[in-house]
Amino acid sequence: MQPEKFYYDNKIVRNFGIATVIWGIIGMTVGLIVAIQLFHPAANMGNQYTTFGRIRPLHTNAVIFAFVGNAIFMGVYYSLQRLLKARMFSDILSSIHFWGWQLIIVSAVITLPLGFTTSHEYAELEWPIDIAITLIWVVFGINMFGTIFKRRERHLYVAIWFYIATFVTIAVLHIVNSFELPISAFKSYYVYAGVQDALVQWWYGHNAVAFFLTTPYLGMMYYFLPKMANRPIYSYKLSILHFWALIFIYIWAGPHHLLYTTLPEWAQSLGVAFSIMLIAPSWGGMINGLLTLRGAWDKVRDDVVLKFMVVGLTAYGMATFEGPLLSLKQVNAIGHFTDWIIAHVHVGALGWNGFLTFAILYWLIPRIYKTELYSKKMAAFHFWIGTLGILFYAVPMYWSGFTQGLMLKEFNAEGMLKYPNFLETTMRILPMHVMRSIGGGMYLLGVIVMAYNLCRTALGGKLVANEAAEAMPLEPVYVKQTGDHWHRLLERKPIQLMIVSLLVILVGTFVELMPTLTISSNIPTIASVKPYTPLELQGRDIYIREGCVNCHSQTVRPFRSETERYGEYSKAGEFVYDHPFLWGSKRTGPDLQREGGKYGNAWHYNHLMDPRLMSPGSIMPNYDWLLNQTLDTTTTASKINAMRTLGVPYAIGYDKIANRDLDKQAKAIADNLGKDHIKVKSDKEIVAIIAYLQRLGTDIKANKTVSSNK
Repeated sequence: MQPEKFYYDNKIVRNFGIATVIWGIIGMTVGLIVAIQLFHPAANMGNQYTTFGRIRPLHTNAVIFAFVGNAIFMGVYYSLQRLLKARMFSDILSSIHFWGWQLIIVSAVITLPLGFTTSHEYAELEWPIDIAITLIWVVFGINMFGTIFKRRERHLYVAIWFYIATFVTIAVLHIVNSFELPISAFKSYYVYAGVQDALVQWWYGHNAVAFFLTTPYLGMMYYFLPKMANRPIYSYKLSILHFWALIFIYIWAGPHHLLYTTLPEWAQSLGVAFSIMLIAPSWGGMINGLLTLRGAWDKVRDDVVLKFMVVGLTAYGMATFEGPLLSLKQVNAIGHFTDWIIAHVHVGALGWNGFLTFAILYWLIPRIYKTELYSKKMAAFHFWIGTLGILFYAVPMYWSGFTQGLMLKEFNAEGMLKYPNFLETTMRILPMHVMRSIGGGMYLLGVIVMAYNLCRTALGGKLVANEAAEAMPLEPVYVKQTGDHWHRLLERKPIQLMIVSLLVILVGTFVELMPTLTISSNIPTIASVKPYTPLELQGRDIYIREGCVNCHSQTVRPFRSETERYGEYSKAGEFVYDHPFLWGSKRTGPDLQREGGKYGNAWHYNHLMDPRLMSPGSIMPNYDWLLNQTLDTTTTASKINAMRTLGVPYAIGYDKIANRDLDKQAKAIADNLGKDHIKVKSDKEIVAIIAYLQRLGTDIKANKTVSSNK
């Protein structure tokens, strides 16, 4: 049997590498602008398209799906070919995958600042883009499995297990979380409502972190770290335990994002229990990586690539310890909704994802260009400025989070809230946000230096677009060897490995989601809770468009500190008509669940026009364009019909007269504003959003009124 000659495709690797660097700089620059707005709101330059609420999801999508996403495909396409000793299945599919993914990212860059958003965190893109993501993900899967089927290496190395689990799990997560009812080209409502929607979203949100930001990077760690250190992976058995335990346990942990909410207690408890168990496989992977460097620590001293890998693995260990810690109810009660979560997320994103990406780029680009890195000194500068940037970012955010969590809960000797005004806490943490932006700027500077370094490296060499290789063809019949580990059987059967991986992640999915989605008693209803009026529904969509949920939560937890500050704690039945739910994940401003009737219409008008008029020191941007933009009422009928399709009890035929009620309510609000000498036409968007804000939390009050009259 003669060796077969073939060529590795380095061009597709190069393309994804270039995209990784470009989108990384763009995403991090947007992140820096976002950070500055949290102490200098005028940084949006008075532009409605660059406010925090609109570009914060642009930052997260650009960093997660553009920077990290392209890095994943770069690493997978490079390592997969060499592990399988085969060129990618189809150059055409590789090209479709690359350009399709870039077009999806460009569509996000356009639509999110325009306010086209579903408001689901890490899944804000609207339904046409969701469909495009699905199609391109299928293209990636076909290309990956096609390559596996034509491999010349029978054994599937551990990195490929993680790639397969990533593909199948992200497919499930994306499809289930994207069940939306389209209304127009860029507007839809989720089929789930309230508590159900919250559970599905954080099942998706937590596992998007698990299976997009973690498992593919672990796969790349298992391939690139041994190559960089010229050492075999520390433990094959530990890698088996790490893989199966991680993908089984991770899928259960999502509900820890919803502790103390109206999610059923059993679901919260499951989330906590599995989050604690998650420490073991996570640290197993970190230990397997770090111990791979045994006997090679002298190389770490001199090799900046290994420095990036070691700090990245350490950051992974820190983040995966802190996640379970934050899932403990006592800790979550203080940390949730605060900057502590921001610190936690960015230790993982900047340290784990960022530094591993940089290490791979520094190692890979010189190899496919057959040259040396242009400047090791620049790479060393990048490492140190990046490390300092992480510290300058994370430490102030930890300090800010602890400050927020404690100040908002503190009572004085008389039993009154010591800091009843939310703004007191906001003003106290502004210096930490300044420090955070400095850290982010340092980190971004390092990436820009890396981009220059890699560009000069590429110019100093020549891309080997088709790298020659040879390997023996795969034997048609495999003969089992004495001493083969039982797991070897599964490692040689990619379809069976994919199916078993799918079954493993579906266990937790069905146990957690099905009871809440199918058993109505899990979400008790409240008789006084009524559907939104047409004007309130339109106002709610404006609230979503402006990204208000990125700063304000709409769920009051059952703590005395919160009920004293905001009002009665939230009930599950209050959210049954909320498509989507708007509980939020960060309180940059106060909770709004009980906002209705708290202030007059004039207060809301002035607050939206210039927040500092009503709340001196506020970091909320002006929303003065709402005063001039006319409400689009041509969509009212389709929105009413869509909501009725989703189970909201609007009367049949109400869509035909809905605008009549909308006009009546809008005129009443405009007339009320006129009594305070505020002249505004009833057809302006500000009237609709005022109507929505004045509705929040009032149904539960009506229920109390009915009860007392009895």
